[in-house]
Amino acid sequence: MGNRVELGHSDYPRYVPPHGWLKEEQRRISLMTCLWESSVMPNTGRRPETNKNASRHPKMYHGRYPASLGVGGGVLMALKHAAENFAKSLKEEVQRWGSMKPTGVSLKYMMEFGSRPKDKKLLISAQFLLKELSIRIARRAMELENLPYGLSLKPAVLKVRNWYLDSFRDLRSFPEIKDRDNELAFTQMIKMIKVRHNNVVPAMALGVQQLKKDLDPNFVPKDLQEIHQFLDRFYLSRIGIRMLIGQHVALHDPDPEPGCIGQINTRLSPMQVARIASEDARCICFREYGNAPDVNIYGDPNFTFPYVPSHLHLMIFELVKNSLRAVQERFMSSDKDVPPIRIIVADGIEDVTIKISDEGGGIPRSGLPKIFTYLYSTAKNPLDENQEGLSEAVIMAGYGYGLPISRLYARYFGGDLQIISMEGYGTDAYLHLSRLGDSQEPLP
Repeated sequence: MGNRVELGHSDYPRYVPPHGWLKEEQRRISLMTCLWESSVMPNTGRRPETNKNASRHPKMYHGRYPASLGVGGGVLMALKHAAENFAKSLKEEVQRWGSMKPTGVSLKYMMEFGSRPKDKKLLISAQFLLKELSIRIARRAMELENLPYGLSLKPAVLKVRNWYLDSFRDLRSFPEIKDRDNELAFTQMIKMIKVRHNNVVPAMALGVQQLKKDLDPNFVPKDLQEIHQFLDRFYLSRIGIRMLIGQHVALHDPDPEPGCIGQINTRLSPMQVARIASEDARCICFREYGNAPDVNIYGDPNFTFPYVPSHLHLMIFELVKNSLRAVQERFMSSDKDVPPIRIIVADGIEDVTIKISDEGGGIPRSGLPKIFTYLYSTAKNPLDENQEGLSEAVIMAGYGYGLPISRLYARYFGGDLQIISMEGYGTDAYLHLSRLGDSQEPLP
């Protein structure tokens, strides 16, 4: 039976797996495994492998399964072996795809390719993504299995690993993309994959904070260099995966905003994004403290350049949020006027540079090497207040990933983020964005 497509409430067809598709088999094996795990031996209350009488009465048992179970024991044994073989097969498949080399793209290429999103181009894009996403997701799933200091075993990290394995199975189970119906069904599937991974960053941050809480207090961040390097690779890969999915999905928009090619706005105003991001950050500050310093923005309001609005918003939002917290806490009990945050947008030949300055007291020189690590934050650990795990609300600070994630977003398209601080006065953040757009993805 071929692939079926049904029309749903969205603008695109919804993919419905055909009868007998591999995913149904996965669910069946998983269910049978649960039945096996919940089975117990008659009159003992124990699972077959834990029965201590097996060694005393070897004739009663065949392998780990008692003869008294008869045919049922054989069925359970077969199901257990099937589940083990499936897990082994999945692991081998992940390793095979994870050993392949990913293919990087540039902002310039994305704009050129997506400038006229005809059906043929969308088909080519989907075929590329089916392979490319499989490679990138498999590489991250492999790393999540082998993290040092027991990080792989933290509940939040296990949850993330399962998300990646689920997405890998979805991709490898998808049939070959040959026509428009296949492409539309694939687009719906990767949209769901993107939604599934929405909470990866806070989940990983939670796992890292769980690890930090369990470590010896004398442990210093430099002792966890291996984890910092992994997280840089992991988050950078995530940015790339979401960019590729988001760009493909956005190219289906029948009525895009003027100047937009998928997620890329070819005439993006950094002044406008800075205003929106600053107001969003001030709302969070108001919610946390009941007040928020002003933000003054300087630059040419008519200047535009091609960039991804969501990336720029995230970076400015994080930097302004840090500055607001520093200034608000420094002047909270002071009679002095609260100084504003200053944002300056400069248009250079190679870079667009955005400078965010505050008078929040600065960062001690000893703390500067730590600000781009994932275990450093000057704010209170949110785990101390949220023991239930992930909070859906945007918090003011505390997980310690705002700056390193922002730097990765800047570097993704060839830019960078630098922090210069004067203890006792304030901090300047320099956000450099490449306006040439020809830098390849820095693939981990």
